[in-house]
Amino acid sequence: MYHRIGDAAYKADLDNTLALLKVLKEPHKGMKFVHVAGTNGKGSVSNFLAAILQSAGYKTGLYTSPHLKDFRERIRINGKMIPEKYVVEFVQKHKTHFEKIEPSFFEWSVALAFDYFRTEKPDVAIIETGLGGRLDSTNVINPLFSIITNIGLDHTALLGDTLEKIATEKAGIIKPGTPVVIGESQQIKNVFVKKAKTENSRIVFADKEYKAALKTNNQLKLVVDIFERRSVVQKNMEVGIAGMYQVKNVQTVFSAINVLHQKGFLIKSDAVLKGFKNVMALTGFAGRWHILSQEPLTIADTGHNAEGLRHVVEQIERIPFKNLHFVLGIASDKSIEDMLSLLPKKGTYYFCKANVPRALDENELRQRAHAYGMQGESYNTVKEAFEKAKATALKDDLIFVGGSTYVVAEVL
Repeated sequence: MYHRIGDAAYKADLDNTLALLKVLKEPHKGMKFVHVAGTNGKGSVSNFLAAILQSAGYKTGLYTSPHLKDFRERIRINGKMIPEKYVVEFVQKHKTHFEKIEPSFFEWSVALAFDYFRTEKPDVAIIETGLGGRLDSTNVINPLFSIITNIGLDHTALLGDTLEKIATEKAGIIKPGTPVVIGESQQIKNVFVKKAKTENSRIVFADKEYKAALKTNNQLKLVVDIFERRSVVQKNMEVGIAGMYQVKNVQTVFSAINVLHQKGFLIKSDAVLKGFKNVMALTGFAGRWHILSQEPLTIADTGHNAEGLRHVVEQIERIPFKNLHFVLGIASDKSIEDMLSLLPKKGTYYFCKANVPRALDENELRQRAHAYGMQGESYNTVKEAFEKAKATALKDDLIFVGGSTYVVAEVL
C-alpha cells in the first residue's frame, strides 16, 4: 500500500492494471467518466462534483483515495459505500488470477471500482487519480473530460523534482479530442496548453472563467460568498465543507459544470447549491476543514504538503481564538522543512506519529520543529496527543489537528 509504506508500493506503469481489467472483461469500457488529477484539491473537486450531480438526479459513482476509516469509502454510488459482501466476493472470485498478476493494493482497488460500477451502472462516475496521471492506474479510461486542479511540489521522488515535470505527469490524463479543465493558471500552464494542442483537446482555465463569470453569475457569487464570509464558529453550518481555500475548488467545479452542460447534462442552479451545501451528507466527504466541536473550537484538515498547509495557515489566521493547540504529525517522505517553515510559531504543539509505517517519528518531528521555534512535547500516539490537547485547551482556544491524512483519520 503506497499510503502506508510509501514509494516501495508504487508501480510506475499500467501493465498490471490492464491485465486485471482483461481478467474482468474490460468493465471500464462504455462508461461515462470524469477524470480528476492535481496536487491539491482533487478530492474536494471530485466530491463537490459528485454531490452536485447527485442533487441533479444523476446516479453517480465516485472513486477517491485514500480512505480515512474504512476501505469502502473509496468506492461509492450516490454516497453509499460499496457493500462489504461485494468486496469479499470480488477477492474470492479473482484471487487466483490476481496472485499471478501480483497487483499493488491501488491497482486492484481501481479494478474493483470499475467492476462495481459496471454492476451498478451509474449515469456517470467521478474518478480521482492516485499519484500523477500519465501512469496512474486510473488512466485507462476515456472520460467525458478531464480536470487538473493545480500543480505543487509533492511526491517529487516519483513524479519529478520540478513543477514542469510534475505537470507533465498530470497532463497525461488529457485524452485526444477530450476537453480539459485546469483549475489554476500557474507558471507551468504552457505544459497543459502544449499537451492539449497535441491531443486536439479544448482547454479551459477555470480561474480565468471564474473572474469573468463572477461579474454576472449570481449563483456563483452566492456560493463564493458563503465560503469567504461565513465564520467557522457558527453552529449552523451553511455549507458542508468550510475553508477559504475551497474557493479555488469552487471555481474549478463551476467550469466543470459548464462542460457537463455542453455534454448534455441538465444541472439546475438549485442542484448546484444543494451539492455544495450538503456535500458531507451526500458523498460522505470528511477531513477537510472538518469541525469536530465548538467549545473549544476543534478542527481537523488533511492538508499534507506545503501548498495545502499554506492554505490551512491562512484560514487559521482568520479565526478568533485565545490560544492555539496544534496536534501535528507528518509523513517521513514529505518536504518536512518546507511544511514546518509555514506553521504558526505561537501556540502549543502536540507532536505525534500516526499508526502507519510512513509516519515520521514523533521525537524527530519535535526536534526538527523546535528549530523553527515551535514549542511542545511529543506523544506516542495521535490519540494521546489529541486527548492532552483537549485536556489543556480552554473554551476560547482553538485545537487544530493536521499535517497528515492519517493523523486526521485517527481523530474522526
